[in-house]
Amino acid sequence: MAEQQKPVGGGSLLIAWQLKDKKVLIVGGGEVGAQRIDSLLTTDANIDLVSPSAGLHLRTKKFLEQYPSRITHFDQSFSFPDTQQTAASIDVGAYDMVLTALDDTALSRKIVQACRSIRVPVNAADIPDLCDFYFGGQVRDGPLQIMISTNGNGPRIAALIKDRVKGALTGKEGEALIKVGLLRTKLKERAPGVGGDVGKRRMRWMSRVCEQWSLEDLSHLDEEAMEKLLDEGWERNEVPTPPEVSKESRSWSWVEVFKSNATRSLPSAASFAAGIVFAQFIFSVWRGKK
Repeated sequence: MAEQQKPVGGGSLLIAWQLKDKKVLIVGGGEVGAQRIDSLLTTDANIDLVSPSAGLHLRTKKFLEQYPSRITHFDQSFSFPDTQQTAASIDVGAYDMVLTALDDTALSRKIVQACRSIRVPVNAADIPDLCDFYFGGQVRDGPLQIMISTNGNGPRIAALIKDRVKGALTGKEGEALIKVGLLRTKLKERAPGVGGDVGKRRMRWMSRVCEQWSLEDLSHLDEEAMEKLLDEGWERNEVPTPPEVSKESRSWSWVEVFKSNATRSLPSAASFAAGIVFAQFIFSVWRGKK
């Protein structure tokens, strides 16, 4: 019986959205607003937060204290440009992304409609049908970011899966990625160009390095080791082993060899010593009988 094919569709496109130096508006400074700020700080975005001070979560207040140059706080309720209110109006068209974190569903819907009319990406917390994109559970370690999305169906399940994924990592992944990024930059400086044979060769060689070196070995790469890896690896179209590249690794390997040899020699030395003791005992017994 033929295997039943799973239906295609119903998912989202998971992408890494570059927000460096972009303007992002967050409406609402409660617990969810604090979560949104936490997610955005790593992107180097410029954040505007609209929320009365009385509604700020403790974590939100800490973010405002720690990152005053990154977050601009408008101590007021949200109001549209066409409303006659004393508070300054907010033009959603001035932003690259808008996030609402409000208990007021009606206001969230109005903000979403305003954003949609001018094609500004918007997310309304806890209202999946109003979201152009979703926030999921994230595992972060430096440049490493893993997102678990349930398409708005089960945020708590996403959090549980996130804990499992995090527990499966070694803690070396982020540092290894940083070192690999530096190595790629150095390689591009030696062999510049986009695409073509050089680009394909760079990709193949870097893939071999990542496959043959462990994450721990990659995380220990320093400037000198990178240069040597490029000199003896890239230039010869080979991938040297970590001990061949790292002086520290070579020194350590010699220590390990010495320890290993010493350990292997212990049984024979112990046997030799036991033999001497036994011979002395026999000799003393023989003398006593004389």
